[in-house]
Order: sequence, then structure tokens, then C-alpha cells
Amino acid sequence: MTFYVENETQVTFPFNVEETVRTVCEAVLDEEKCPYEVQVNVVLTDNEGIREMNRECRKIDRETDVLSFPNVDFEREGVFEIDEDREADYFDPDSGELILGDIMISVDKVKEQAENYGHSLRREFAFLVAHSMLHLCGYDHMEEEEAKVMEAKQRDVLEGLGITRD
Repeated sequence: MTFYVENETQVTFPFNVEETVRTVCEAVLDEEKCPYEVQVNVVLTDNEGIREMNRECRKIDRETDVLSFPNVDFEREGVFEIDEDREADYFDPDSGELILGDIMISVDKVKEQAENYGHSLRREFAFLVAHSMLHLCGYDHMEEEEAKVMEAKQRDVLEGLGITRD
């Protein structure tokens, strides 16, 4: 599996960002029983950068904590059945990996929300990665029932990794 992490900021965290991304992404993929090796790109930016991307892509002119850019159009969330006619759109021809999508995280929001919720920076960061990975796997939270499913999956993944609220 390939996880690219790019930090557009000068911010550093008191934990290994790349290791946390890999650990959380792999846990979500295991939970979802993903049968493929995957590629995921993670970009760390600041509030200004994520606001600009939110405005450009979603027409919402405000910062947010995380944005997800799925590459796969799932028929049903978490069901990795890829039609043969879409394989060229979804798989890297060199590595054969499923290009799952991109995640953009605001480091400013990680700090702010960790403080507001009273837990560690690593826990907040891991939560945002798990949340976004579920979006990349086709989940959403627009409806109450969808939100309950996502919340339970996020909680299960983080608890399974021992990344809990301090």
C-alpha cells in the first residue's frame, strides 16, 4: 500500500504523522475488508489552504477540518466491487494499486479541536484520517442513519488501535 503525505505547513506534531496515517488507513481498510492494495494521498494544510479548497470544490467559503476527495464511485458504501470497464479509472497502471483518493487536513483545526475536545493531537488527527478514509470508501453522513454508521465505524477503528480520548 502506498500512502503519500505532504505537509504544506511548517507545523510539526509530537507524533509520527506518516505512521499514524498508515496505521489508521490500514485499520479502516481491514475493517472494510478492502481486497486491494491502495494508494491514498494526504495533504496537511492550514485554515487558509483548506478554506480555499473548500470554496473552490464545494462552493463553501469557510475553513473546515478535513476534506475528502474519493476517486472511486461506490455502488454501495464499503463494497469494493469494481466494474471491469472502470478499472482504468481506478487503478494505477504501474503499481496495480486502487487509487482510493485524497485527504486534506487543516493542521490549525487539528490543534483547535484537540484543545476544544480535551484530547491529544494524535487522537484528533487519527479521528480525521479515519473519518476521511470512510468517505473514500463510499460512506457519508448526510442522513441520521448514515451518520450513526460512520460514527460507529470511526469509534471501532480508533478503539481497536487504542487511540482514545485522553
